[in-house]
Amino acid sequence: MTIKRDIESRADLEKLFTDFYAIAMTDAKIGYFFTRVAQLDLQTHLPVIVNFWEKVLFGKPIYFGNPLFVHQQLHEKSPVMKEHFERWLEIFNETIDRLFAGETANKAKEKAVVIAKGLLSRLAD
Repeated sequence: MTIKRDIESRADLEKLFTDFYAIAMTDAKIGYFFTRVAQLDLQTHLPVIVNFWEKVLFGKPIYFGNPLFVHQQLHEKSPVMKEHFERWLEIFNETIDRLFAGETANKAKEKAVVIAKGLLSRLAD
């Protein structure tokens, strides 16, 4: 049995999100948001999402975007519903649990729930 280590660095976040998007982009429930609605260019998006999570988890002031605005744009093209956020969280948590364990990994899962609930409530307005 391999002992998993915690999320400790930008490289860990890059691994997390590379693996996450490999699953999410092909997922039957949410994959189309990435491939058809957002037409996500992973090479462009990956550094941005990693910056966001470096700020969330490590307090690094390197993300200055507006996640709500981005999700509002998606929502206008194709409604983002509670079940979509739930599936995102499910894949996110499974990816973390497969790769990492520890305080920061748990913090990431907790923050993701708060972020998802916040975005969902704002999109529903």
